[in-house]
Amino acid sequence: MKKVYFLQTCDTCRRILKEINLDGFEKQEIKTNPITVKQLEEMYKLSQSYEALFNKRAKLYKAMDLKDQAISETDYRQYILDEYTFLKRPVFIMNEEIFIGNSKKEIERLKEFLG
Repeated sequence: MKKVYFLQTCDTCRRILKEINLDGFEKQEIKTNPITVKQLEEMYKLSQSYEALFNKRAKLYKAMDLKDQAISETDYRQYILDEYTFLKRPVFIMNEEIFIGNSKKEIERLKEFLG
């Protein structure tokens, strides 16, 4: 399985998607087609952490003052399911590998994996 979760309104996501050969990838735009519990569980199985999937740069993170709160894995899971902007993006899944977010290091790892 090759899949990418992204946000169409995110300039960084659009730039990364242009850099990657997406042939054979199933693309899911998370604002118009929100992730399901099953999809999030699949991401968790590969990453072993809801916090790793959580976008701490989201405007809502600051607006809700979550930085100063103790957030459990269960809380991270629920926030991601409740609000699409809390999913760190893009998320690429290929077979049993997951690539989360847009850090330079993660995108380089993705490009190396793709060959």
